Formats: sequence, C-alpha cells, structure tokens
Amino acid sequence: LKRLFFLLLALTLLAPPADAQGYRKQKSHASPALGLNGLSVSVDAGLLVPNNKQAEFYSGREHNPNTVYRVLHSNSYGNEIWQNLYTQGLITDAVPNYSALTIEEYGTMTNRLTYQIGLGIRYDYPSGWGWILRFDYARIQASGAFNISSNNDQGILSDRGRYVQCGIFGIENRIFIDLALSRRFPLGSNLELETDLGFNLNNTKVKEHKMEIAGQYYSILDVWDQNGPYAGSASYDYINQGMIGIGAFATLALSRIISGYGSVDLGYSFYYNQTRYRAFNESDAFAPNHTIFLRFNLGNFKFFNN
Repeated sequence: LKRLFFLLLALTLLAPPADAQGYRKQKSHASPALGLNGLSVSVDAGLLVPNNKQAEFYSGREHNPNTVYRVLHSNSYGNEIWQNLYTQGLITDAVPNYSALTIEEYGTMTNRLTYQIGLGIRYDYPSGWGWILRFDYARIQASGAFNISSNNDQGILSDRGRYVQCGIFGIENRIFIDLALSRRFPLGSNLELETDLGFNLNNTKVKEHKMEIAGQYYSILDVWDQNGPYAGSASYDYINQGMIGIGAFATLALSRIISGYGSVDLGYSFYYNQTRYRAFNESDAFAPNHTIFLRFNLGNFKFFNN
C-alpha cells in the first residue's frame, strides 16, 4: 500500500496536467494563476499519528535498554516497592520480600495521538514546481501496563488473587526535517491541489521512562550503566537513548489562495521512516506514520510588508 501511494504521488508530480497545452498558450500571454510565486515562509500545525511499533521501546521488558526488573529487584527501590504494596493491602506477608515479586505479563504499548508544529520555507516557480524545507516538532507519549505476581503464587490480594496491575510510560521529543519537491495544480477560482514527495531526517530524544506501582512512580531510565541501582551505587549522566533516523514521505493538500498574502493548506502526509533507539531497534526501525495538518504560507513576505 505504501509503495502504491508513493508511486501515485510520483506520477502526479511528473505528469503534466490535462490542459497542459492550453496552459502553455495561456502562459505565453500571461502569468499562470498560481497563488505562490517566489520565496515564502510557512507555519504549520497538525495531528501526528505515530506508529505503535516504536512504543515497544518503553515496555520495560528484559533485554530492553530500560527494564522493570532492574529497579523492581534493586536494593535501592525494591524494599520501598514491597512496603508500598503491603501497606496498601495489595500483597500479604506470604510474599516475603521484593525478590519474590515477578512480572507475570507485559501489556501492549501504544503511542498516543499528539500534536505537531513547525516552520518552513519554500520557493515556488511560475510553472507550478517548487521545493520545500520544513522543520517540525512533536512530543510523543507512550503508555502501557504490566502485571506483578509472586514466585510462589501466593500473597497477591488484587485482580482475582493473581497479579497487581501496574502502569508504564515514556515521553520523547522528535524533531523532523523535511526536504521535498512540490507541484501545484490550479483547480479553479482560488483553489489549488499540491503534491509533495521528499526526504525525511528525524532525531528522537528520550525524556522520561517511568513505571507506576501502588500509586508511586519510579524512573527506569538506565543511569547506572546497565547495572541495578543499590545503596551507594554511582549514577552516570544520562546519555540520550534516541538516535537519528531517515525516511521518505508524500503529501497531498488542498490549498485556498489568499490574494496578496499566500495560501492556507489542509493536507495529509504519509511517512515511512525510522525512529531509532540505542541498543533496541537499530536494524528494524522503519514504520509508517501519518500527519494531518493545517499550513499557512505567507507568499513573498507580503504579509509583513502590509
């Protein structure tokens, strides 16, 4: 499906409009009725639908960079977690200590629908061709759950006596840089159709990774160099676990021309790009992502001159 989408956009970019001959005749007498011509600045805002594949980075599973067990079975936090569970009546003393706590099941992680905002510049030619350079920002939150049980199947007082359900969350910032070739087609009075096809570069920065057990939150970001935290253990400066990714995208937008100022675009972009994390998915990072946006193009900076 994604290959078909990119193929159709490429053909749209390369194919001349049906009235190309009449258009060339018109061009010999007057400038084409395109809303943007020359250098413009753009501002966009929209919704990002991130793929859930990357959210698994935050599941806390064993062999991930940040694990639940590293904190749950640590000398620094294990006793506190056990005590909170016991005080709130979620376990009994049949669970003798934190070492008897086990993970029964990890849930599916999901990325929440989020916003995306950005700035860009573009240059449009009288022929309808142009290029776009755009910078966007998004803050993405992942959420899921896991279940705590005991290694002797005793002493758990919630959820049918089998497990205690706990939450797990992650927050990251992503910066997107898009470079694209664009083409605009007149549709009628003050309306145009725009298609873009381009290259995406992105950078991910992991900001938070925490779990919730018995109403208390604990960070599981690895600042212990893959060792478990214990009394007197040294922590290290956090090194961002996100990495730089690449990809491609295609956009289809309907543009409303505002004479003397530029245009307002309502559009959809399909991305097939990487979201990479250290020691997690460096060889399997590609996934589809989607955005729906509203973009304001201020043509030839006339907005600032009026």
